[in-house]
Amino acid sequence: MWPDRRIQDLFGIALPIVQAPMAGAHKAELAIAAARAGALGSLPCAMLSPQQAREQVAQFRAAVGAPVNLNFFCHRSAAPDPAREAAWRARLRPYYLEFGLDPDAASAAAARAPFDETWCALVEELRPQVVSFHFGLPEPALLARVRAAGARAIGSATTVAEAVWLERNGCDAVIAQGNEAGGHRGVFLDDEFSNGEDVSRQAGLFALLPRVADAVKVPVIAAGGIFDGRGIAAAFALGAAAVQVGTAYLFCAEATIAPLHRRALAAGEGDDTALTNVFSGRPARGIVNRAMREVGPLSPLAPTFPGAGAALAPLRGHAEAAGDDGFMSLWSGQARRAHALDAFELTRELARQALDLIDRVGERDLERD
Repeated sequence: MWPDRRIQDLFGIALPIVQAPMAGAHKAELAIAAARAGALGSLPCAMLSPQQAREQVAQFRAAVGAPVNLNFFCHRSAAPDPAREAAWRARLRPYYLEFGLDPDAASAAAARAPFDETWCALVEELRPQVVSFHFGLPEPALLARVRAAGARAIGSATTVAEAVWLERNGCDAVIAQGNEAGGHRGVFLDDEFSNGEDVSRQAGLFALLPRVADAVKVPVIAAGGIFDGRGIAAAFALGAAAVQVGTAYLFCAEATIAPLHRRALAAGEGDDTALTNVFSGRPARGIVNRAMREVGPLSPLAPTFPGAGAALAPLRGHAEAAGDDGFMSLWSGQARRAHALDAFELTRELARQALDLIDRVGERDLERD
């Protein structure tokens, strides 16, 4: 019934839907519900310790006999830049004083662990069916070990060049991430894009997707701005073999986002977002708030990923405790709609809507013939 079954066959899933791994926004419960419905359940590992990841996988496998995707970041750790850090703290100093906080107090470093030998050993131990990477791929020897452990490897591309590079370097499928997508851009080939200096030139999904599908032989997963069956059907028409859905799952009860984040999501439908680097140092799409308006949205002072977040953390903590979302990273895609479905129901409803549209288009084509 689906026009392209390559991703379903590659991953061993019933539906061509990947539940997006969203670090800090969900745990195993959401992945379990999506997997029970037939999607590929994903577990984000970038903000977890190896032991926490091990526990999440165990919980997933105890609850559902389905493939699991473990997601990792592949950023390069930046060398310390005291001058840039000092400039960043100077820019944030007025907010510290406004909140009665010590602007010179040390801040804990942001926890964003890149894929390394330790994580590779965990993949070899746990043997997930799929391993996905953001910000490029690990070094070739580590990727070879991932594949030798039986995992399908996939990576995010924000340009055609990145998609071709991912295929050439061993990916079994490529995620085409349009500019509409919530959270961090998966940029890795262009330093200007990855630093947030000129992300305006990056393509939206429906401009990017058919070009990627034409450029690579591996199946393509469409990501960015897909929140209902219409987006899924359109993605298939443009060459996708599956879709990755993120923001729509944030409305589900299984998501672990803060109440203020839920409130902000429910207040709009996506035209309230912008790309910003002020929360982490890399461009990411979120709902515009005070920090984005006044400090960014794209600031040349923000330290390299993930360093920008450390100095912002005390401001977020103070504001959030007072019911203020002005310094939170409110990740969201450019298209969303509030709903009351759990992750299982949402997954099934997305598939039902998409198949209904695909079938209707097919019927009209038969009538014309």
